[in-house]
Amino acid sequence: MSGEEYGCNVMELRNLMDLRSKQALDKIDSTYGGVEGLCRRLKTDPVNGLPNNPAELAKRERAFGKNEIPPAPSKSFLQLVWEALHDVTLIVLIAAAAVSLGLSFYKPPSSQHHDASEEAANWIEGVAILVAVLVVVMVTALNDWTKERQFRGLQSKIETEHRFSVIRGGEAHDVVVNELVVGDIGRVKYGDLLPADGILIQSNDLKIDESSLTGESDLIRKSSDADPMLLSGTHAMEGSGRFVITAVGLNSRTGIIMALLGASSTKPETNGTHENGEANGVTLSNGNGVCSKSSSSPSPPAEDEKISKSVLQIKLSNLAIQIGYIGSVVALATVIILIVRFCISEYMIAKQPVKAEDLNHLVNYIIIGVTVLVIAVPEGLPLAITLALTYSVKKMMLDNNLVRHLDACETMGNATTICSDKTGTLTTNRMTAVQSYINGTFNKQVQPVGLDATTKDLIIEGICVNSGYSSNTVEPTTPGGQRMQVGNKTECALLGLVLDLGTNFNDVRATHPEESLFKVYTFNSSRKSMMTVIQLENGGYRVYAKGASEHILARSTFMLGAGGRLESFGKDQLARMTREVIEPMASDGLRTIGLSYKDFVPAGKKEKENEEEFTAAINWEDEELVRNGMTAIAVIGIQDPVRPEVPAAIAKVQNAGITVRMVTGDNINTARSIATSCGILKPGEDFLALESSEFNARIRDEKGNVDQNKLDKIWPKLRVLARAQPTDKYILVKGIIDSKCSKNREVVAVTGDGTNDAPALKKADVGFAMGIAGTDVAKEASDIILTDDNFTSIVKAVMWGRNVYDSIAKFLQFQLTVNVVAVTIAFVGACAISDSPLKAVQMLWVNLIMDTLASLALATEMPTEELLKRKPYGRTKSLISRTMVKNIVGHAVYQLVILFFLLFWGTKLAFLDLPPTDPNSHLPTAHYTIIFNAFVMMTLCNEINARKIHGERNIFSGLLSNPIFCIIWVITLVAQVIIVQFGGQWVQTHPLTPVQWAFCIALGLGELIWGQASLSHHHHTFIDFAKEHLFRKGRGLIANASSSGMASLRIVQPTSILINGEYDAPSSASLGGGGVKGEGGLSTSSPSRPGQLLWLLGLTRLQTQMRVVRAFQSATNSSSHPSSLTTSTAERLRASYRRVQVAKQLEQRGSNVLASGSVFNAGPEKSPSGLSIDVKNAKGYDV
Repeated sequence: MSGEEYGCNVMELRNLMDLRSKQALDKIDSTYGGVEGLCRRLKTDPVNGLPNNPAELAKRERAFGKNEIPPAPSKSFLQLVWEALHDVTLIVLIAAAAVSLGLSFYKPPSSQHHDASEEAANWIEGVAILVAVLVVVMVTALNDWTKERQFRGLQSKIETEHRFSVIRGGEAHDVVVNELVVGDIGRVKYGDLLPADGILIQSNDLKIDESSLTGESDLIRKSSDADPMLLSGTHAMEGSGRFVITAVGLNSRTGIIMALLGASSTKPETNGTHENGEANGVTLSNGNGVCSKSSSSPSPPAEDEKISKSVLQIKLSNLAIQIGYIGSVVALATVIILIVRFCISEYMIAKQPVKAEDLNHLVNYIIIGVTVLVIAVPEGLPLAITLALTYSVKKMMLDNNLVRHLDACETMGNATTICSDKTGTLTTNRMTAVQSYINGTFNKQVQPVGLDATTKDLIIEGICVNSGYSSNTVEPTTPGGQRMQVGNKTECALLGLVLDLGTNFNDVRATHPEESLFKVYTFNSSRKSMMTVIQLENGGYRVYAKGASEHILARSTFMLGAGGRLESFGKDQLARMTREVIEPMASDGLRTIGLSYKDFVPAGKKEKENEEEFTAAINWEDEELVRNGMTAIAVIGIQDPVRPEVPAAIAKVQNAGITVRMVTGDNINTARSIATSCGILKPGEDFLALESSEFNARIRDEKGNVDQNKLDKIWPKLRVLARAQPTDKYILVKGIIDSKCSKNREVVAVTGDGTNDAPALKKADVGFAMGIAGTDVAKEASDIILTDDNFTSIVKAVMWGRNVYDSIAKFLQFQLTVNVVAVTIAFVGACAISDSPLKAVQMLWVNLIMDTLASLALATEMPTEELLKRKPYGRTKSLISRTMVKNIVGHAVYQLVILFFLLFWGTKLAFLDLPPTDPNSHLPTAHYTIIFNAFVMMTLCNEINARKIHGERNIFSGLLSNPIFCIIWVITLVAQVIIVQFGGQWVQTHPLTPVQWAFCIALGLGELIWGQASLSHHHHTFIDFAKEHLFRKGRGLIANASSSGMASLRIVQPTSILINGEYDAPSSASLGGGGVKGEGGLSTSSPSRPGQLLWLLGLTRLQTQMRVVRAFQSATNSSSHPSSLTTSTAERLRASYRRVQVAKQLEQRGSNVLASGSVFNAGPEKSPSGLSIDVKNAKGYDV
C-alpha cells in the first residue's frame, strides 16, 4: 500500500515537506485547500485526531511506513569468531601449533631410541594447543555477542523512554515515538524533540531550532500563516502548537539524511558498538528524533573512537600496552634463550649434527614464547571494564538510573561536586497553593478570606487561560486522596486553587478554547513570566500575566486592594510587599507567583484608570509595551515540600566527600529555606548563598567577562545560587571544572530539566536529566536520565560508579599477580632447565581463567554503603594504589617462592613421592603437574583475596551475595580437577594422588593466610612499629628522629603568630635535618622538653585569645551594624576562631601525649571530633 486510499501517497508528502515558508503555504492552499483540506485527505480530525483504533493505526503503518530507521543486522556469532581469530598472538600460536602438528607425523631415521607411547602422543600437543585456542576464540566471541546484545537492549530501553504527545479519539496520549503514524495530530511544546515531519495547524509563539538540519543557530518562528513546516530532528525552544504528521521514519527529513549516510544499510560496523555504550549510528539518543535502532555508522574515524573513550578506558588501554611491551620483551628473551641454549648444548658441546627433528624443538620454543606473550598481554582489561560497566548499567536501571553513555557510570564514581536543581529533585514536585495575598489580605490558609467577586473572576480566568492547556489537575477517585497533576506542576497548583475556589477550570477553557487565544507569550528563562492575550467584547484586548512575584510586581503600576478597589502601586508599595509578603512566604520555603492583568481598549472607551487606550494597531512584538503598566491581582505562595529521604541522602554524599550545591530559579529566601531543610546549608557554617545578580557582580571584570580568579574565590564556599539563569549554571559548572585551585581537579555532576539547561548538562562531567519533568532537549544533552527525578538516585549512581572503579581495580590486582608469576616462572624455567614448567596448553588455561572467568566474577560485585565512606578518587589518581602494589608484589613473591621451591627441590619431598624428571622425555610428569596445580590453586585463592583492595580483613564479606563469583569459582575448580586427573597428554598433566592434591590445596589456602599476614604489615608499619615499641620508653617528645626514618615533630611557633597572625610551621625536612627552628630562625639541636612544649602551646593560646578580643572590640566599635559585619571583619573573626580551635586541639593533644608518655605523631592531627588538623595548613582550617 502506498497511501492512495488516503488521497495522497508517500512520495507526494515527501515532496511537500521539501518546500518552505510561502512556497509551502501556496502548495498546501492550491493543492489541498489549506491544512484542514490536507487533514481531510489523510482522514484525520485536526481537533480530535485519529481514532484510537489499533487496526487503523496498523493500516497507516503499512501505507506510510513505521517511524523508525531499520537497524543494521547484528553480527552473527560466526562473524565474531572470525574477528576474534584476527588476534596476532593467536594467529602465531595457531601457525606454530600447525607446524608442531605436521612435524609430529614426520619420523626421520634416528639412532636414538624413543618410547613408543611418547612417539604416539607427539601429535597431541599440537592438537591440544589448537583446541585451547579454539576455546579462547569461542569464549571471546561469546562475550562480544553478549556485549552487543546488552548494548542493543540498553539502546532499546532508551528508545522506549522517548514519548511524544498526540491526540487520539479526542484525548491526549503520550505515545512511544516509533508508534507514531502519518495523520496523527501531535502536540509540540517547549523543549520537545520533533520525532516526525508535519505541518502546523495552530501555534502559540512557537520557535524552532533547526540547526541540526540547516546549521543555522537562529531560532525560526513557526506559525500556520507564515512558515508551517516542522521537521524531524529539530527542537522546540519556545512556545507550543498542534501539527499533523505527514512523514515518518525513512520518509522524514532525518530519515532521508540517514539513509543517504548509510545508517540504515546492512553494512556491518567496524566494532559493533563502542565500548562506552553508545551505538555508533544516529539513534534516538543522538538527536535525530526518529526512533532508530541502528548501531552502524557511515564511517566512524579512528580519532572519534579514541575521543569517545572514557578516562578509565584510556588509563586501562595505556596500561595494557605497557604490560604488552614488557611481555613481548620477556617472551622474545625466553625464545632466544631457549634456542641459544639448545644450539650450544646440542651443536657445540655434544657436537651433534643438524637433524630435521631439531626443527620440532625450535617450534616448541616458539610456542612457549608465544604462550608467554599470550599470558602477559592483559586482553582481559577491556573485557573487564565492559563487563563491569554493562553489568552496572543493567542494575542501575533498577535504581532509576537510565545510563545513556556508559562512561558516565564510571565517571560518577569520581564526582566531587553535584550541582542540583531544587524542584522535583530535592522536592516532591507536588505543588500546592497554601498561602495568598489578595485584596490587601495575607491569607495563611488555602481558602482566601473576603475575596471580592471581580477579583475572584480575574484570578480564575487569568489562571485558566494563562496556563498550558496540557496542564491538568484531576480530583482524587478515593476520599482523602491527592489530586493527580498532569503537566507543569506550578500551573497544576494554580489550577488546584481554582478548584478550591469552586470553579471547574475546564468550563473556563471551553469558553476560551486554545485556538481562540489571540497571542501567547510562553514562559522562558529571560521573560520569567507567561502572558496570554484574549479579545474583549468591546474590541479591546486583555493581557493576563503570571510569573515570579518580584518581576510581576515590578512591572505593575496598580494593584487590586480591599474590596477590589484599584490602588496605585509604586516603589514604596513594592518594597512593603517584598518585606511583608514575599519574604515571609519565601522564608517558609514557598515559591511566590504573581498574577496580574492589563486591558487595552479602543480610543474613547476608557472607563477605568488602569486601562490603556490604543488608536493604531498594537505592536504585539514589543513585549516591553505589553507587559509594563499592569495591575497586580494577587501573590500566591506555592508549597513544594522536601522529599523526606533527601536530607539523609545529602548527608551520605557529603560524608563521601562530595559537595552538593543547589542551583534554582527561586527566590533567595525560598532557596535558603529549602537548602537548610535539606542539609546543604548548616547554621554557623561559612558558606555562601547568592542571587544571580550578586553572583555575576562578583565574578566578572570591568568589561563584563567572567574572571576565573574571581570565580575561584566564590565557588568553593558557594552552596546556593538563586534566581539563576541557565547561563549562570553553565558558568558555574565550567568554572568549577576549569578551576585549578583545588588539589585534585573537580569532577562535576549536574542535574537539569529545562531546554536551557542543555549547555550545562553537556559541559558537566556527568549530566543528569529528569525523566519525568525533563524536556527532550535536556535528555539529549544528558549522560544519565533519572527516571524518578529523585536525588537519592544520584546517590545510587555514585555508589555504582565507585563500584565500577573498585571492580576494575580488583581484577587488575588479580591479573597482574598472575602475569608476574606466570611470566617469571616461564622465563626462569627457560633459563634454568631449558623448558617451561608450565606448558603451552596449561598457560592458555590459566589465561582463560584470569582473562575471561575472573573478569566476569570480579566485575559483578554489588555496591555497598561502605563505598560512601571514603573520599572520591579524583581525576589523576593512579589505577594501581600503594595497597594494590603491596598486594601484587606480596602475593607474587609468595607464589614464586612456592613454585621455585617445587621446581628445584620438589622431588626431594619424600611425602610427595615424586620420581626424578627426565629432561629428554616429553611425557607429562607428576612433578610438573604439581607445579601447575599448585599455581592454579594459589591463583583461585588469590581471586578471593582480590575481592578486597582497601586492606579489609574480612575477605569473605559479601561473598555469598555474589552468586556469579561463587558459580564461576566452583566451575573453575571443578574444571581444574578434571584437567589434572583426566587431561593426560592433551594438557600435559599426570593424575595426582590424594596426598599430592592435599598438598596443592594447602598451598592454595596458604594464599589466604599470607593475605591476612600481609595486612598486618602496612606500608607504614615499620615506622609505626618503631614509634610504638622502640621509642616508647623515651622521655619527652622526640623532635629529631631522622636516624630511625621517622618524620619529625611539627611544633607551632608563637613568634610568627605575633608578627602576622598565621602559623608558620617548619617543614619536616628542615626539622629532620637540624631539630626545631626557634625564634629568629635559630636551630636547636636538642629535642624540646615537656615544659618548653607546654609553654609554647600556652603562649599560642594566649595570643590567639587576645586576637579574638581585639577582633570583637574592632567589630563593636565599627560604624556598621553588629549583625551585618563587613567581609573583612567577618573573615578576621573566623580566622581568629579557627586559631583558637587549633591551639586548643594541639594543647589537648600535647597534654595527652605527656600524660601517656607516647610519641607525638607527626603529620595531620586527629581532633577528638574526628576532624583532621594539619598544623602547617592551619590557616585553612574551616569551622
